[in-house]
Amino acid sequence: MNKLSSDSYLHPLPGQVIGIPLPVRFTYPFHYTPHPLVRLAAEEVLHYLSARNDWQEELQQGKMFGVLIVQQADRSCGYLAAFSGNLAGSNLHPFFVPPVYDLLQPDGFFRIEEANISAINRQIRELESSPEYQSCEAALRDARNSAGQELERARQELKNARALREARRREPLTPEEQEALIRESQFQKAEYKRLEKRLKDQLLHLQEKADQYRERLEQMKQERKSRSARLQKELFGQFHMLNARGESKDLCELFRDTPQGTPPAGTGECALPKLLQYAYLHQLKPLAMGEFWWGNSPKNEIRRHGHFYPSCIGKCAPILKHMLIGLEVDPNPLVENRHHDTPLEIIYEDPWIVVVNKPAGMLSVPGKNGLDSVLQRLQELYPESDSPLLVHRLDMDTSGLLLAAKDKNIHQCLQALFETRQIRKRYTALLQGNPRQDEGTIDLPLCPDFSDRPRQQVNWELGKKAVTRFRVEERSGGTTRVSFWPLTGRTHQLRVHAAHPEGLDSPILGDPLYGNQADRLYLHAAELEFTHPVTGETIRLCKEAPF
Repeated sequence: MNKLSSDSYLHPLPGQVIGIPLPVRFTYPFHYTPHPLVRLAAEEVLHYLSARNDWQEELQQGKMFGVLIVQQADRSCGYLAAFSGNLAGSNLHPFFVPPVYDLLQPDGFFRIEEANISAINRQIRELESSPEYQSCEAALRDARNSAGQELERARQELKNARALREARRREPLTPEEQEALIRESQFQKAEYKRLEKRLKDQLLHLQEKADQYRERLEQMKQERKSRSARLQKELFGQFHMLNARGESKDLCELFRDTPQGTPPAGTGECALPKLLQYAYLHQLKPLAMGEFWWGNSPKNEIRRHGHFYPSCIGKCAPILKHMLIGLEVDPNPLVENRHHDTPLEIIYEDPWIVVVNKPAGMLSVPGKNGLDSVLQRLQELYPESDSPLLVHRLDMDTSGLLLAAKDKNIHQCLQALFETRQIRKRYTALLQGNPRQDEGTIDLPLCPDFSDRPRQQVNWELGKKAVTRFRVEERSGGTTRVSFWPLTGRTHQLRVHAAHPEGLDSPILGDPLYGNQADRLYLHAAELEFTHPVTGETIRLCKEAPF
């Protein structure tokens, strides 16, 4: 292997690389198994981080790192390393490639405008906490409460007086006495109106005083908002992202046609865009990549120390779509039609329903890429059916039993059984690790990770209730076979409940989102039990896992 250039960011590959062939194509960053060279480079980065005693406290909070295997013009190879965001309050560290744009440079427009926005924030806090403003708001609240109570007392007095007049009118009265009652009623109503106006005038004076403060606060908040928007737009315009053809686009251009229309905060600061940008600027050919986690898992996400993860969708997909142009990239395994010639195995069929065994890697319903799916196969088998057919779904990578209805009314009946939890499902999974308990119930609420779909996260504030019963069936070395009974049907429920530290803390083997990539996701829908909507019989179907 030829000698590397003196570039301080380009590191030599370790000696164990002899005999390891170079990648044929660049890594597909959203679903990959790390190349052996990537693993070796990542081990060196992990070793380097372990030696940085000054960073340990921050690193334990968790951070994503990345490595990029590159080739120089003389065909010698090395690797680059990067971190997402900033580290130890800086974007610049000798071992790691610099950012695409250093927003932390002291004299840069970002820091200057950030200081201006921070000053506005301080002014807002100072005004909101000032004794004058607090006193004004308290006086207005007290006056409103007092006025409300006084008006309520006056209304009750009017009501009582009206009741007394009504009682007197039931007695014989002279015309003069009747006239006196009318005058009394008119006077009391007028008095109430005068009271109402007096209290309203008092409140108006206090309201005007409070509004002066509120208008000042609103003006400052609007200025902060407009400054922040301008700053973000100007900032994203500084990120000129290259691709292998030398073409450049800024982040605003790259996100213009996305559903959100603008880049999320922190876009352009992830590890892989930094690595590719540096490689293109220095005429280094990218060969393979990998991004891995160091430290503790974030509160709501599932990240494991030393594990590799796909690039994030929300921040990186539009960028990488551009930056990978000009490279020969591995195909997306999720759009490979792996089962185009695999016959659909029917486990049970009668005139009303059919149950099939979905293979791992086949979609339940058609996706955006037009791949083969169980639904399409069923539509071909039952072209005369007026039913939506599939009653529920399984993740693409999950195998096992899927229930379908040939008739629209039967479909509605079966869906009602699912919604009322009258269909019992059992799954089999192989876990990486050994759960502490042999059986129990996991109750962790789930919601989408909107910045990185399709990942889900545990969120006690926004999540929907998700409950799973489990039982360990066998422990063998570093893996554990378990049975799952989901009592709710949230997206990725079993995968998250298995991997999360507050769940089993043992990801399902082969789970690229919450664990490690393998030859498949070791999760299988093994059993269905329900009452037949026509015959009333108990139907129990079982297809044990192929692993």
